[in-house]
Amino acid sequence: MKEIIAFVRRHQVPVSKKALEEAGFNALTIHSVEGRGKQKGVGGWAAEVDPQLNSLLKYETPVEDAVMKWIPKRMLTIAVQDDEVETAVAALIKANQTGHIGDGKIFVCPLEDVVRVRTGENGPRAVGN
Repeated sequence: MKEIIAFVRRHQVPVSKKALEEAGFNALTIHSVEGRGKQKGVGGWAAEVDPQLNSLLKYETPVEDAVMKWIPKRMLTIAVQDDEVETAVAALIKANQTGHIGDGKIFVCPLEDVVRVRTGENGPRAVGN
C-alpha cells in the first residue's frame, strides 16, 4: 500500500478531484496548507497562474535580499494499492500540469498499515473503496 500526497494550486482541486474519481479513486482528503518551492515564493507571474493570489500580493512589503513568501496550496492525500500508484499519479499530473512554476509536487510514500475504525479491518482491505 502507498500514500500519495499531492500539493496543488487551490483552484485545481475540483479538476484534481474529478480526475481521481474518473480514475477510480473516490476516497480523498484535502488540507489547506502554505509553503514555498526553491524560488522562495512567488513572482509577479503568479496572478496569471493562480488568480486567487492577487489579494495576497498587494500586501507584500519589499525587503532587501531574500524574501520568503508563503504560497497557499492544497494538499491532497489518498491511500492506494501498490499496483494503483501509476494510475493515480498520472491522473494528478494530467489534471495539474501547466508547465509553469508552481504546478505542484507528488510524493509517494509506503504505508505500513491501515486500519478501518468502523470494522477493524486492516491492510489492503481497509483501503478499498
